Formats: sequence, C-alpha cells, structure tokens
Amino acid sequence: MKLKILKTDIEDTLKFMRRCGYGYLRSRSGGKDSFVKRLRGELYPRFHLYIEDDGENWSFNLHLDQKAPVYRGVTAHSGDYDGVVIEREMERIKIAFESL
Repeated sequence: MKLKILKTDIEDTLKFMRRCGYGYLRSRSGGKDSFVKRLRGELYPRFHLYIEDDGENWSFNLHLDQKAPVYRGVTAHSGDYDGVVIEREMERIKIAFESL
C-alpha cells in the first residue's frame, strides 16, 4: 500500500518514522534502506516500509512481512501488500502525519 506526502511537509523521515514506532533497517545486500515495526517481540511478523524519493513527494510503500525468507540468499518472503491490517497501519501513519 502506498502513500505520498510532500517533502516539504516532512523534513526528517527518520525522526517521523521513529515517532510512528518504526526502527531503521539498513540493507545488508546493498538494496534500499527501510523501516520496520514488529507486531510482537519476535522478528516476524512485522510491518516493513520503504520511503522513496518521488520528485516533490516522499512515497511511503508499506507491506506486512509474515515470515523470513526460506532460502538463503533469496529476498522473497511471505508478505501481504493489502488488506485490513495494512490499511489500519497506513491510517495510523496518516494520523501521525496530520498531528505534526
């Protein structure tokens, strides 16, 4: 699920995501850096969010990682990209943004 927010409305994406309860996740394979929010005390399931530079906007791309990749060296995983749980979490992020 995606959400676009003007760059001028969020100066520091790291600070904003921390305020939303997300931790920074540095990519080990040289891919994109992202943010995660655990649903329980374990690594999975977790919300996983990428922020991409989209011209005048930040593009927030959210999905739910259900479990870790099964095969070593493979980035594919069991993830949900839409549904009620993801919609609720994106709504929570929107509310946090509106309260800035």
